[in-house]
Amino acid sequence: MRVYLASPGNQLQADAVRSQAVLLSYAGWLKNKPLMRWAPSFDRVLVDSGAFSELNSGLVVDQSAYIEWAQKIPWADNWAALDDISGDTDRTLRNSDRFGFPTFHDTDPLTELPSFIELACKRGGWLGLGMTPPRPIAREAWLREVCERIPEDIHVHGWALPKFGHVARLDSVDATTWWRVAMRLRTIGELSHLTYGETLEIVVKRYQREARMVIADDQLPLLAETRG
Repeated sequence: MRVYLASPGNQLQADAVRSQAVLLSYAGWLKNKPLMRWAPSFDRVLVDSGAFSELNSGLVVDQSAYIEWAQKIPWADNWAALDDISGDTDRTLRNSDRFGFPTFHDTDPLTELPSFIELACKRGGWLGLGMTPPRPIAREAWLREVCERIPEDIHVHGWALPKFGHVARLDSVDATTWWRVAMRLRTIGELSHLTYGETLEIVVKRYQREARMVIADDQLPLLAETRG
């Protein structure tokens, strides 16, 4: 499973994720223009519209401007459509029909899943899955039910779902709070002597190795508590 780390917000964070997989956010670039200067140092990128920022901050993402920006990144693994997390399924489908791979949310009716799968096949064989916050581990039943209905040849990306990385059907996820975790590590007594750059390095290595781990069932609750 591949883990894309959320767009860095400063040079120190960008240095920590060079040669790593990064979620390159249009909304992040609007707030932090140096992001595109750092992008060539990343090993691979997944391009995101910033729909979550639209939901939470009041930012309105202009789809045409997003598409123009995204098309300047031809080396991306794929490009996400501008989805509507609030539950406007029709808007998500319309936007996905224009550009990018679609994302099916827990706010979308399950009966619409075939339409999303059809679009995913047209968009490089990728389908995103998303849950509205909070994302308790109890929502795993929904995630598994949806995954069982998705053809095996479609790449499934879980938006902000690293705590569900043990669900084998997820091919990739993104970690949205990795840099905050590094800040919290500095409050732990044994690690308080480390610099922020050093704790960033620890967090990045953790995600690298978790992507390769075979996780025992009895470790899942503990892992869910520690993931960002």
